[in-house]
Amino acid sequence: MRLRAIASLAALGGSLYAASPALAQEGEKVGENLGDLLSGWARPLYIGIAAIIALVFLVNRRFGELAVFLVAAVVVGGFVLAPDSVAATVEDIWGSVTGS
Repeated sequence: MRLRAIASLAALGGSLYAASPALAQEGEKVGENLGDLLSGWARPLYIGIAAIIALVFLVNRRFGELAVFLVAAVVVGGFVLAPDSVAATVEDIWGSVTGS
């Protein structure tokens, strides 16, 4: 129990230490800086978790489910890793459909 408390405090201290440069740059842009920090953490986590899940499907030889997962991971990854490009693509498609 004591070890868990120490580990939790260490993790909290480490996250506060890592977040302090992002939060302290300019007081007016705290939300933007925090968003940049979290997106920097989210990208490698997303790729790593998707790779581990894909390996589980591959090891268990469930190739059909692996194909469906990879397609879904690429679509969601597009939104996570390149939101500006996805937004521009959706706007272009909408413009061609509506004719505006």
